[in-house]
Amino acid sequence: MPNETQAITRRQFLNTAAAGACGLALEQTCAASQLKTPKKPNILWIMSDEHNPHIAGYYGNKLIQTPNIDALAESGITFDGHYCNSPLCVPSRLSLTAGKYTSRVDVWGLTCWLPSPDIASLPRVLNKAGYQSFLCGKQHYDYSRRYGFTQVGGNFNNWYKTGKGHRLPPTHLTESRLSPRFNNFHPGDHGSTVEHDRRVTAGAVEFLSRQQGGDKPFFLFVGYLAPHFPLIVPEEYWERYRGRVSMPVIPNGFLDGLVLNYKVQRAGFEEIGVPDDTVRRGRELYYGLTDWADNQIGKVLAALRMHPDVAENTIIIYSSDHGENMGEHGMWWKNCMFEQSSRVPLVISWPKRWQGRQRRSGASSHMDLVQTVVEMAGGHAPDDWNGQSMLHRMDDAHAHWKDYAVTEYYAHNTASGYVMIRQGEWKYVYHTVIDKDHPAERELYHLPTDPGEFTNLAHLPEHKTRMEAMHKLMVKEVEGDPDETEQRSRYQLSRGYDRTDPRPRGTRMAAVDPRAGSGREAFEEATTSTRPMARCIS
Repeated sequence: MPNETQAITRRQFLNTAAAGACGLALEQTCAASQLKTPKKPNILWIMSDEHNPHIAGYYGNKLIQTPNIDALAESGITFDGHYCNSPLCVPSRLSLTAGKYTSRVDVWGLTCWLPSPDIASLPRVLNKAGYQSFLCGKQHYDYSRRYGFTQVGGNFNNWYKTGKGHRLPPTHLTESRLSPRFNNFHPGDHGSTVEHDRRVTAGAVEFLSRQQGGDKPFFLFVGYLAPHFPLIVPEEYWERYRGRVSMPVIPNGFLDGLVLNYKVQRAGFEEIGVPDDTVRRGRELYYGLTDWADNQIGKVLAALRMHPDVAENTIIIYSSDHGENMGEHGMWWKNCMFEQSSRVPLVISWPKRWQGRQRRSGASSHMDLVQTVVEMAGGHAPDDWNGQSMLHRMDDAHAHWKDYAVTEYYAHNTASGYVMIRQGEWKYVYHTVIDKDHPAERELYHLPTDPGEFTNLAHLPEHKTRMEAMHKLMVKEVEGDPDETEQRSRYQLSRGYDRTDPRPRGTRMAAVDPRAGSGREAFEEATTSTRPMARCIS
C-alpha cells in the first residue's frame, strides 16, 4: 500500500497549485460580486390609528397642517383609493399581520386573536427573507403573542383576549344617555392617546438612533394611537383650528334613510343627538390631534435622517388602520363603510427607486399593501394569502391594475355583519340577514357624482346587474358567502376561547360589557398599557 504521505510529483504539484489559484480567484470573484449586490432596503412602516384621509394636506385639505407626511408624499407615491380590510383596530391589524381577510382568520372584533400563535405572518415571512422584524407601539395583540415580531420600546400590547362578543337586536334604536366618550373632547397635555404615543416615538427614535447599516435589513413597524379618541390634545394644537373647521353636512331626512345596521350602531355607540357645540369642538380637536400626530412622526423621520446611509436605503410607508367619521352621516369613531371610516391614507416613499409627487388612483387595500411589502423585501408570500402586490404599478403608472378592494365588519354594536366592495367608481355594501323578519340590505354609491355617499342607488332596477356582478366578485374575493360568515361569527363570539392560561396581573381584559343590550365594550381602546416588560416576546 503506498504511503499516504509520500511526496507528490512536480506535475501533480503544479496542477494542484493551478487548481488552487483558480479556486482562490473564483472565491475572490464571488466575494466581489457579493459586495456589488445591492443590500435589501430597510422597511419602516408607520401606522396611525383612526386617521380620516380627508384630514391630510397631501389629500387636498388646505386647513390641516401635516408637513411631515406631506413631505413623504412630495418624495413618494400617494394612493387615492386605498382601504383598510376592516374599519376596526383589531380586525384591521390582525388581517394585515396574517395576510388574509378577517373572515378567513376568524377575527371578528376587539376580543379576538389569530387562530394560531405560529401563523405564517408578515414579520415571519420577512424574517425568512433575511430581515429582522421589530414592533414599536400598538398592534392590539394578546399579551402572549407577537407573531414573529421582536418588541422594542416597551410593552404596548398587553391584552388578554377572550373571543367573546354578541350582536345587538334590530330593535335597539334608542339610547338612554350620550356616550361618556364625548366628555373627553377637550384640550390637555396628558390624554391617554398622547401619553401612549410619546412613548412610541421615544422607542422608535431610540431604535433608529442605533442603526448603522448592519448585516441584516430591518422591518420596523411603528404603531401610533393618534388621532384615535379620546380627543385630548395640547391646547396649542387645538387653538390652530378653533372656529375654523366646518360642520358635517347631513341632508334633511338622510338619517331616517340609513340602513338598519347603522341606526342600531348609532344607538349602540350612544351617539344620537350630539349637541352642535360638542360636534364642532370634537372636529376641531381631531384636527389638532392629527396635527400633533404628524409632529410625532416627524421626530421619527428626523431620527432616521440622522443616519444618511441608513435613510437612503429605507422604504417609508405611512398609513392608518381605519378612518374616523367625525360626525359625518351622524356617526362617530369608525365601524361603518362610508369613506371617512373605511378608506385610509397611504404614502410610500423611497426616492432611490420612485420619483416623488406621484399618485395612483385605482382602488387597493391593506391586503395588497402586505403583498407589496413582501415583494419589496424579496420574500415569498404563502400561496393562500389575499391581495396582489402593487409594486409593478408603482414602477409603471400605466400598468394594469385590478382596481377593487374589499372591507368586512363582523364586530360589535351592530345587528349583523356587512361587507363592502369598491370597484372602479362604484361602492357596493351588503348587510347580511339579521333574522327572518329583517332581510339583507344593500347600498350602492357612485362616488364621482355622489362623493358624500348620500344617495343610495341600490333600489333602482337599472343597477341590479351591476350589484349582482359586484356581489359575485366580493364573495369570490373573501372566499365565502357573507350570510354564512355572519352565522359563523355569531357562533364563535357566543362561545369565546377556552383559555386555560390564567389572566396575568397587569394585562387588560378584552371582553364585552355583560350588561344586557348595551353592546358597549368593557374597555376603551385608547387605554392600552405601555408598561415595559422584563423581556421581549417574539
